[in-house]
Amino acid sequence: MKVWIKYLIGVALGVLAAFILPTENAAFLSFLSFLSDLFIRMGRYVVLPLVFFTAIVSLNNLRNSKLLWRTAGWTFLIIILSSLLLTAVGMISILLVKLPRIPITVDVASDVFQLNVKDMLLSLFPDSAFSAILEGSFLLVPLVFAFLIGWESASEELTFKPLYTFADSASKLFYAIANFFTEILAVCAVIISAFWIVKFRDVIAPGIYTPMIIMFLIDFVIVVGLIYPLILRFVCHDPHPYRVLYASLASLIFSFFTADSNITLPLNYRHARESLGIRRRCRGFTYPLFSIFARGGSALTASISFILIWRSYSSLSIPFTDILWIFGLSFGLSFLLGGLPTGGSFILLTILCAKYAKGFETSFLLLQPASMIMCSFAAMFDTATAMFGSYIVSVKTKTIEHHTIQHFI
Repeated sequence: MKVWIKYLIGVALGVLAAFILPTENAAFLSFLSFLSDLFIRMGRYVVLPLVFFTAIVSLNNLRNSKLLWRTAGWTFLIIILSSLLLTAVGMISILLVKLPRIPITVDVASDVFQLNVKDMLLSLFPDSAFSAILEGSFLLVPLVFAFLIGWESASEELTFKPLYTFADSASKLFYAIANFFTEILAVCAVIISAFWIVKFRDVIAPGIYTPMIIMFLIDFVIVVGLIYPLILRFVCHDPHPYRVLYASLASLIFSFFTADSNITLPLNYRHARESLGIRRRCRGFTYPLFSIFARGGSALTASISFILIWRSYSSLSIPFTDILWIFGLSFGLSFLLGGLPTGGSFILLTILCAKYAKGFETSFLLLQPASMIMCSFAAMFDTATAMFGSYIVSVKTKTIEHHTIQHFI
């Protein structure tokens, strides 16, 4: 059975369970929440060692094959352009379609989250390099250490061959373990999706946020079902661009219900190798970088949400200079969300509100109940970007062996 079908069945059973199980019972709901958190933690369990050892091998091979700078150039170009594209799609859609206002609340806000860029930069180089491999959320920290090892181990192949052999074996080992976990998580998706649906019912019941959710969904269909395939057709001259979308189905499903940009990496690696045929030297380099920096989905959902809040407070038209400010800040701050694999979209919204001021400092509370939906769509956008973007990089660097769709897992 195809992997995406397993996840789809798991989600379908979870949706059914959400309506059958006694979720109105507080004790049972607490237990369901515990199981959901446990299974999500299980999904994150193997991410760090898989990314770390695969990155060592990847950078070593890229440097030896003289493909490092070409791969890096294409990767960061796509990260920047995809974030620019998604931010533009979000801004255009909310400016063209005027959604109904959100009723104003009088809730009191707690302290607003602030992105501390200095601390983020300092965290890249902890007091001990070995401390880097303990950081499980901000993947750039262990990734920098892995890239340093991969770079230096390629400088003298004979001298560092034992180290490379160890990293190569560890990468294959954790890939096998990750494959096992991805099979188990298809079953765990029943509980994860059931708990998500329970929370979703409470959000959707009043009907206040339904238009915003529909806009997110339409934007996703336009981007992933039309724009990204057209880009593949034009840039890669691929006659069958939708096979990348087909290979991404399991990752998209899981990312939506977990709202985590890191947890889908094992699934991405597996489909990259066994479905799309992307070689390890490419996927070990591109996928972590996309997970860290390609957060255009957060920029899209946050920009739509902020303008919806603006219109809920005022009936005046938004000044063009303010539109440019919202666009620029959403786009720019999205690259700083790497340390926030979950919740980045709503946190970006709180920062936009705080920076805009003019009485908007606590206006993000209007959408706080819908934050889980914002983050779910943001994660799904970002997962699609990683899959399509890595495929483009592999084609442009010729680090791919195309498989027929019949052999996709």
